[in-house]
Amino acid sequence: MKKTYIEGGRICTAHGVRGQVKVEHWCDSPRVLTKQKSIYLRSRDGSFVEREVLSASEAAQFVIMTLAGLDNREDAQAMRGQVIYLHRDTIPVAKGAMLISDMIGLPVYHVETGEKLGEICDIDDTKAGRLYSIKTEGGVVLLPGVSEFVKEISEEGGMKVLPIPGFFDEGDEI
Repeated sequence: MKKTYIEGGRICTAHGVRGQVKVEHWCDSPRVLTKQKSIYLRSRDGSFVEREVLSASEAAQFVIMTLAGLDNREDAQAMRGQVIYLHRDTIPVAKGAMLISDMIGLPVYHVETGEKLGEICDIDDTKAGRLYSIKTEGGVVLLPGVSEFVKEISEEGGMKVLPIPGFFDEGDEI
């Protein structure tokens, strides 16, 4: 089931004295956050509370936001550490692309044999490229997100991979 609210970043600290917050973005680009009209915070009971974004701008690898209801540095500092969420409908997704949160839990199949190898349990985007963590019966396998291994990925069909011998099965020899 697709999540309605997707993690978009984390409030690091207050910025200035007028209630602005400095946000570490977890999106492909900080522009995703600067274009939001509202963000959502999780309340103690687990529900999501909407906060209007009055202004947002990029500042190096961070986003500086002015949120409704935060009027001074103390208000902003009290928000420190909170994860901000975005409504799925406000996140721009290119045609044919998927949100990372929608990929978690997808089954992983061998492209040639159709054998189920495991399921995606985590995805890490590094400077070197994307790295998929695949949960298998034997543990977690790290799979580089390169075209030599990852042949196809879709919500309907899961991930189809062509691993080198021994990648998923300890008994195979390389």
